[in-house]
Amino acid sequence: MPELDRPLLVVVDHVDGHLTTPSAEVLTLARSLTTGGVSAVALEAPDTAALGRHGVGVVYVPELDGLSPTVSAVAAEAVLAAVAQARPAAVLLVSSFAGKEVAARLAVALDSGAVVDATGITAEDGALVASKVVLQGTWETACEVTRGVPVIAVKPTVVEATAVDGAEPETVAVPVDFSAAARAVRVLSRTEHPRGGRAPLGEARTVVVGGRGVEGDFSLVTELADEIGAAVGATRVATDEGWIEHAAQVGQTGVTISPRLYIGIGVSGAIHHTAGMQAAQTIVAVNSDPEAPIFEMADLGIVGDLNDVLPQAIEELRRLRG
Repeated sequence: MPELDRPLLVVVDHVDGHLTTPSAEVLTLARSLTTGGVSAVALEAPDTAALGRHGVGVVYVPELDGLSPTVSAVAAEAVLAAVAQARPAAVLLVSSFAGKEVAARLAVALDSGAVVDATGITAEDGALVASKVVLQGTWETACEVTRGVPVIAVKPTVVEATAVDGAEPETVAVPVDFSAAARAVRVLSRTEHPRGGRAPLGEARTVVVGGRGVEGDFSLVTELADEIGAAVGATRVATDEGWIEHAAQVGQTGVTISPRLYIGIGVSGAIHHTAGMQAAQTIVAVNSDPEAPIFEMADLGIVGDLNDVLPQAIEELRRLRG
């Protein structure tokens, strides 16, 4: 049973007017932690029906005065205004690039602490304890913010989003007194990178990643990904060489992922890559070099030429599907 009896506040994201799956996952997690109810803060027009289905009782909508919530200072100050009204036990949000930056700003302003890339949260003795994988997946830590209002950013895919029989939430407008720093940046335009038919890399439950070993040919990587409904990622070498767009880079200077299944094809396992995928639940590696570092963290390692291994795997998947 949840041990908290105070409300939790979740910063929710929307795309094209719809609640995102990672935000629905964080709301699901929040419901399991408290009996005090779950509130949300939306930085754009909220999908109140979806929020209600995920257990939100109150949604706070900050008045942005024409400012863009894509500016981290704007987003953080808007959330702070909602925190002042909601007085939550903790603030939860999605551990995306934007979410982590907002989490840091919130923790400084609240004189508390932030945990980002959390892979789970439990309520223990009236406090929230966040789990976090560190040091190339070799350690799992338990972190507790001991002062102020905790701020915890949760990795996508770590819980399954589930709906409840909830009513449409009350909507509360929140006035915000923005600082000069927040007003100093104006967003002139935004261009979204094309996604194709695959899930966004940071939200995918299954990811197939190509590395140096594909030698510029991602055809088998994408074919396998399409066969199992996975997103396609790449190492820094592959993107630097122009074999695939930079948006596909997984690692310390790319996208951080936490899929249920990670399949590395021709990936050596350098630290700057594994830092971005170490939270994967199951890791499968295919590499012709038996000494490749990625085999040290793989749950299943296959030593072989990817041009031999992948066609066999794809053929077997198709056979099993009939």
